[in-house]
Amino acid sequence: MFAFVAALFCFYALGSGRVVRGQGAKDTRFLCTAIPVGANPSCPIPPMPMQSTSAEEEELKNTVMQLRETILQQKETIVNQLGTIKELTSKLSRCESAAEDSLQDGKYKSQGSWRKDYNKNTMGDLPRDPGDTIDQLGKTMQSLKDRLENLEQQQMRANMSGASFPNELRDLLQRRLGDLENQLLNKVAELEEEKTQLYNETAAHRSRTESTLNSLLERITELEKGNSGFKSPEDFKISLPLRTNYLYGRIKKSLPEMYAFTVCMWLKSSASPGIGTPFSYGVPGQANEIVLIEWGNNPIELLINDKVAQLPLSVSDGRWHHVCVTWTTRDGLWEAYQDGEKLGSGENLAPWHPIKAGGVIILGQEQDTVGGRFDATQAFVGELSQFNLWDRVLRPVDIMNMANCSSYMPGNIIPWVDNNVEVFGGATKWALEICEDRLFDS
Repeated sequence: MFAFVAALFCFYALGSGRVVRGQGAKDTRFLCTAIPVGANPSCPIPPMPMQSTSAEEEELKNTVMQLRETILQQKETIVNQLGTIKELTSKLSRCESAAEDSLQDGKYKSQGSWRKDYNKNTMGDLPRDPGDTIDQLGKTMQSLKDRLENLEQQQMRANMSGASFPNELRDLLQRRLGDLENQLLNKVAELEEEKTQLYNETAAHRSRTESTLNSLLERITELEKGNSGFKSPEDFKISLPLRTNYLYGRIKKSLPEMYAFTVCMWLKSSASPGIGTPFSYGVPGQANEIVLIEWGNNPIELLINDKVAQLPLSVSDGRWHHVCVTWTTRDGLWEAYQDGEKLGSGENLAPWHPIKAGGVIILGQEQDTVGGRFDATQAFVGELSQFNLWDRVLRPVDIMNMANCSSYMPGNIIPWVDNNVEVFGGATKWALEICEDRLFDS
């Protein structure tokens, strides 16, 4: 602008006829001087110092050129993407179709020429769960579609300006899209293979589990039927050969609340001093609810709610003996039988005390806590069979018939059957026909 104004004043000076001749010069030249607006050109005006503008003009020119080149490059970049929009849209549609097929069929499939082997994966970790993977792929494709829409909008604006993309940028975009497609298909193929392996492992595990369950069910069925190798479920005995605190048997069933009971069993022992504890019944708050024990040099004792009655029984001769004890809460009456004969009776043993329910019956040990804390000095040493318990007082004739092997009466509360008796610590079960064995002893 400054140069333009200066040129105008030079033209005006030429028209006014002001001429300045250089000293010693052969030719004539004119000097143009800028004057303020409204000044009289005929008045001499002192010369103004000239300012050099070449550096500023060069800088402005460079800036303008850079801006122009940047704008042209951006326009060329936008216009060049027009050739790839259709191709990108087509490939994204193929990806969406593959993802939808995977969701519907429950598998990750690739179609036609898509199934390839890829050597690397730069797509990053996807969720291990197939459902999450499909969601992630859907989000990725939606993001690409959004970017394509932005490119289409930029393309529309670029069409108005008439710009064009360079071939190099178009090739770059095609390569990047091809890499993305390869990575996507590679991840889908890996997930499909992983799913197949998981299915095979699950099927094998299911087969092993079903086989184990079938074996257990067969064993449970055998136990329920009493098929344990004994002739009858009651024809067995428990052997407790050592005086320890870890050999014992346990009755699986518990007792209801009772106001009378009869307990009978066959015993064989030669231990001394004292045969120990053939059985004990403990409940929470009272470990000695019912106990039959011969400890040290004391006679056999019956404990009800920790109250004691001494029984006139003697069974430590190493032979089989049938023992029965009855009790009723009314006046605390009790009776003791050995081999079918009543050898003693008494009263005032825990009178009017009901036998509490929900306890544990242990064979061969005396309980200091419910089901535990056994004392080896009180352990039963010998063999035990046909432990039966009723919630009433049996008639003497019934007791005699069982002792003479003329009849067998299983207990209505606790019957002696194989699947109701557990053994621990080395205690063992053996087949036994008690009457034949007793006859052999005699």
